[in-house]
Formats: sequence, C-alpha cells, structure tokens
Amino acid sequence: VVYTQSEILQREVYLFERLDSPNREPMKHLKAICFLRPTKENVELLVQELRRPKYSVYFIYFSNVISKSDVKALAEADEQEVVAEVQEFYGDYIAVNPHVFSLNLLGCCRGRSWDQAQLTRTTQGLTALLLSLKKCPMIRYQLSSEPAKRLAECVKQVITKEYELFDFRRTEVPPLLLILDRSDDAITPLLNQWTYQAMVHELLGINNNRIDLSRVPGISKDLREVVLSAENDEFYANNMYLNFAEIGTNIKNLMEDFQRRKPKEQQKLESIADMKAFVENYPQFKKMSGTVSKHVTVVGELSRLVAERNLLEVSEVEQELACQNDHSSALQSVRRLLQSPRVSELDAARLVMLYALRYERHGSSGLPALLEELRGRGGTDRYRKVTPGWGQAGGSSDAPQDL
Repeated sequence: VVYTQSEILQREVYLFERLDSPNREPMKHLKAICFLRPTKENVELLVQELRRPKYSVYFIYFSNVISKSDVKALAEADEQEVVAEVQEFYGDYIAVNPHVFSLNLLGCCRGRSWDQAQLTRTTQGLTALLLSLKKCPMIRYQLSSEPAKRLAECVKQVITKEYELFDFRRTEVPPLLLILDRSDDAITPLLNQWTYQAMVHELLGINNNRIDLSRVPGISKDLREVVLSAENDEFYANNMYLNFAEIGTNIKNLMEDFQRRKPKEQQKLESIADMKAFVENYPQFKKMSGTVSKHVTVVGELSRLVAERNLLEVSEVEQELACQNDHSSALQSVRRLLQSPRVSELDAARLVMLYALRYERHGSSGLPALLEELRGRGGTDRYRKVTPGWGQAGGSSDAPQDL
C-alpha cells in the first residue's frame, strides 16, 4: 500500500516471497530483507527459516515491539550466523492515505464488549502508530463507551510498560489521542455518500486501495481489479473528495486532454530526434491512457449503480429523514420507496432504520407497518440485530475523560 512494486524494483529488490510459501528455492547469492509482524506464528516461521537459510544474509525488521524471549529464540536458531540485523520498524498498520490508517479488522466487538483478540490487535496497531509518529500523547476517551475506555486503558498500559520507547521530546502542548465510539452516531453510516472516494467505497468496495470490478458487465481483463491511490494517481488525488456531479465534468476534461496528447496513428519517425521524442513521451502517454481507462470505467459503473438502485431518490428521502422534521411526508416517502422494485434490500432496510431512529417514539409512528412491509419484501431478516441495552460507563455524561 505504501510502496509500489515499481518503486521497490528501483531499489534493486527483485524477488518478493512470503515466509510461509512452500517450495522456495535456495538463492545464496541474494540478501533477504524480512518485514513482518512479531506474532508467534511469524517468529516460528523465521526460526524454521534461519535453521535452513535460503539466502546469504538476513536483515530482519519487525513492525512492532518484539519480546526478548522471541529475540533469544531467533538467536538460538541462527547457528549459521546469517542474521546481520534485527530492528523494530513501527508500521503495524495499513497506511491507506496520508491521514487515514486501517487495521483491516471486521467485527471488533461482541455486542457491546471487545473481542479480546481484536482489542489486543487494535492496541498494537495504535501504539505502533504513536511510535512511528514519535508521539507520547495525553489520552482522552468517550465516557459513555466501555469499549473506548478499555482501549484507552490498554494503550496507556503499553506506554507505561515501554516508557523508554515513548521517551520523546516534550512539546509545549502535548499531543492528544482522542478515542471515540463510532456507534455513538447511528445515522451517518446509514446515509448514501456522494463524494468520489466515499461512493467507490460504499458501492464497489475498497480493500487496501484495490477495487474489484470483475462483476462489472463487459469489463475487460485489464480492468477487473484497479488501484485507486492518491499517492500514485494525480486525478484521484485531486478529485477524491469532490461531489459526483463535479467528477463527471472532470472526467470529460481528462478525456479531452488525453485526446490532445494522443500520438497520431501515422506519426512519422523520420529522424533520431523524432524517435527519441516518441520514446520519451510514450511512458507518460501510456500512464495517462491507464488513468483515463480506469476512471472512466469506475465512474461509469457508479453511474450504472446509481440509476439501477434509484439512489438519487433514496438519498433525497434519507436527507429528509436526517435533517427535516416532517413526519407525515417522511412516512409517505419511505412507504413509496419500499414498494419500488428498484430499491435494493439493503437501501430499504436502511431507510426503515433511519425512520426508526427519528420517529420511533412519535405519536403517529408507522414503524410496525414499515417493518411488516420490509418483511414482505423477503430476506431482510439478516439486517435485523437485537442488542440488549447496557449502562453508561462511569456515569451518564458523554464528555471525554482523561486517562
């Protein structure tokens, strides 16, 4: 995600392998750089590797803090003394954008409590981020959230235990780690988004900056999976936060610019200078051609889904539910969309959820009838989830608390 394969090749790294790949051939003429998480499984794989080394020298980098016992196990396995270096290089998270990171976790909680393994992983990722940014923060968390409190306590424990690692130069205003519970805002995740990156994520799905387009009707082989990264795609970097209407205009401008730069089919190469100019310009043309094809395909598929799922009208009703206070009109609009075959099962369920959040206690609430209509559409039970109520953690205030 951070480094493209082309950029790595420019650093004279020519072979990419996984430690758990079977049947790797010995290549004693090569040096190996190992970058891995300090898990028990990875340490054991590395121990097995060092007992029968396939490369001449090993430079080992762990993405987080590694225990002394694991370092000892590696040292004992290195009987042929092939390890040149062992370091901690804190990058135990996925850097999606310059200001967004992810741990690629799904379902962190069971009900309203942390899954212990996910809590441990989240703590590791968060402390690695702090170490890579060289921050020893003051921690505040949302008082009404028990998961936020647990995470804050775990991060604080790591900072206390590894106090030497977190001994950074003090600043006049200490950095702040603010931990909020996303479930505190139930409405925003139910609304359709209309900026480029958010629409792609919502309608197509982004996984580590990769988009699977294999289900797009008539898609070419080269475009079944595309990468959208602001680091390597200037058009995406400039348009990722713009509204969908603006994207259409900018795509048109991109195509016109591409047409102007496109080499003429019968371009004459009559001299060495002509050939040199063609060779110099061709990579840029090829890159621009890929950018145009990619974004035209992505925007075209977004447009198709918006029309197919009637998302313009669905989104209008969502905004009415979230921002206005006209119960009669809202109920009528939701009922009309529930009866439309173009509205997807997911969008129908989300509309009823929004209605319930806003008007469940209204004197003329039509929620029971809407739920009945939702059930009548068939297959919507998988969106129903009953979570027992839980008390406030440490009081009724939602104000963040210091740790």
